[in-house]
Amino acid sequence: MKISELLKKDTMILDLKATTKETVIDELITKLDQAGRLKDKRAYKEAILAREAQSTTGLGEGIAIPHAKTAAVRTPAIGFGRSTAGIDYEALDGQPSQLFFMIAASEGANNEHLATLSRLTTFLMDDSFRQTILNATSEDEILAAIDQKDAEKEAEEAAEAEAEAAKQNESQSSAVKASDSPQILGVTGCPTGIAHTYMAADALKNKAAELGYTIKVETNGSGGVKNKLTAAEIEAADAIIVAADTKIEMTRFAGKKVIQAPVADGVRKPKDLIDRAMSADAPIYKSTGGSSNDESSDSEKKGLNIYKHIMNGVSNMLPFVIGGGILIALSFLFGGIEAEGTFASMLNEIGGGTAFGLLVPVLAAFIAMSIADRPGFAPGLVAGMIAMNGEAGFLGGLIAGFLAGYIALLVRQLINKLPQVLSGIGNILFTPVLNLFVTGMIMLLIVTPLASVNLGLQSWLNGLGTTNMIILGVILGGMMAVDMGGPINKAAFTFGIAMIDAGNLAPHAAVMAGGMAPPIGIALATTFFRSKFSKKDRQSGITNYLLGLSFITEGAIPFAAADPLRVIPAAVAGSALAGGLTAFFGILLPAPHGGLFVFPLVNQGDVWPYALLYLLAVVLGAILTAILLGIFKKKVIED
Repeated sequence: MKISELLKKDTMILDLKATTKETVIDELITKLDQAGRLKDKRAYKEAILAREAQSTTGLGEGIAIPHAKTAAVRTPAIGFGRSTAGIDYEALDGQPSQLFFMIAASEGANNEHLATLSRLTTFLMDDSFRQTILNATSEDEILAAIDQKDAEKEAEEAAEAEAEAAKQNESQSSAVKASDSPQILGVTGCPTGIAHTYMAADALKNKAAELGYTIKVETNGSGGVKNKLTAAEIEAADAIIVAADTKIEMTRFAGKKVIQAPVADGVRKPKDLIDRAMSADAPIYKSTGGSSNDESSDSEKKGLNIYKHIMNGVSNMLPFVIGGGILIALSFLFGGIEAEGTFASMLNEIGGGTAFGLLVPVLAAFIAMSIADRPGFAPGLVAGMIAMNGEAGFLGGLIAGFLAGYIALLVRQLINKLPQVLSGIGNILFTPVLNLFVTGMIMLLIVTPLASVNLGLQSWLNGLGTTNMIILGVILGGMMAVDMGGPINKAAFTFGIAMIDAGNLAPHAAVMAGGMAPPIGIALATTFFRSKFSKKDRQSGITNYLLGLSFITEGAIPFAAADPLRVIPAAVAGSALAGGLTAFFGILLPAPHGGLFVFPLVNQGDVWPYALLYLLAVVLGAILTAILLGIFKKKVIED
């Protein structure tokens, strides 16, 4: 598929009217929407902003590639915008951006679409190609330049495939010389797997060729792993560069010199990465038996990285939480608290009877899988089901996951001690049977006392008086702003979900209010205390209005990272106030996510006064954060 099949005249703007990052995004999204490429313009914008919140897509060299893969896209497409004057897009090199390619990938985009979208990003590494696009006088001229580049790429790929086939034929007839293997290996990957993955790969290849090194780069994109490194290549390589922001299989690199860096460094700093990799003091990677990118630590060696295992369970549980929770809330909206009526009962059955019914088993299964890899999944799922059926709740799910994971590790060690002749049947037959039997028997023995503890906790929370509930709201709200997406934030969020599952809807209302207040408060501060923020911060602050209203606390992270001693206390104070006021007003929230968009569902859809009081709590918390930032922060002097 050619790029010009995704980039059409009706999705191109040769003279952008926008002057800021936010207005560039709006203008390109509007163009894609008017061309009929989007199903939900608002949802697509949220996905774009969420990607920008992770790291800017302004890559430097005058290029920006905002992108998102989401169900809000009707047809995979590319939106193009050009500004000859340049726009501050918070690019990595600090320079204005002139060429903007907005990639819209549908959630079900096939590999051919994804490969085509990704190929565009590699073209933009070519200086002459960028200059041609910048100087083009019409849409047809731009499309012709892209088609020519496509043809050149196809010829290049055909030549590479022919050379690879010849190399394979040669290796079949004779041993491959060590000198034939790449000196450097690379691995690239980004969360979306569309743009940065391939730009980093091309940057590394181009710079390696310039420096006189041979290199092979494996890409971990949306279409899967391409150019996968072989065991022989890894063995022969002098060094390995992993430029990735997503999970990469690392155990294969044990004993080799490995440099790990964000994918953005692969795009912007390929020479630095290559120099570090080829230096004599490059670090040697020590495998821990896992597959995480993170370098090994003592806790991981002992299998005790508790937070990592819990977060693996929570992150895989979130689709059930968000989708199921909102469907439950909608069932209340359409059918009252009893979800009466055919449609309401169907919503409740999907969300509550099925999706929410899987929360504890899914949590336990993925905790166990994080500990023991795939052998832990089945016993974790079964132990989680036992915990759920025994009414042991989230506490039971956590214990089930860790129990299943560590039993699977123990069983693996026992199987490894079997004679070699029995090792194959041991892994196929003995491992699953022993994992399920031992984990299941222990869970059946402890599920009753766990259920008693769980029911006791629920009774205590349900019996809290107004004062105590306000204190709990203050604590949960404040926790959401302490590390804004880190362990403390996730602990509060997980507790709120557990309380929804237990039928107590008050705690999570405080959690959501506490998570919304920091970005909104920062946005207010950048608007009303402009002298305390740089131009770049003021522009970023505008984005935080939408992020905060959407319950995306992470929008506050760049501000907190730049000035933690002032921003974090102000954010915690505002979040604590919002959480406390939410409890004081008696807000009950049945939906685990959604921000402002689920406010009409609080207190059984009682918009007046509860939805408005909920909004008031969030606004007052945000105002407190803004005022404290206005007081604490120093004036910024700019040239």
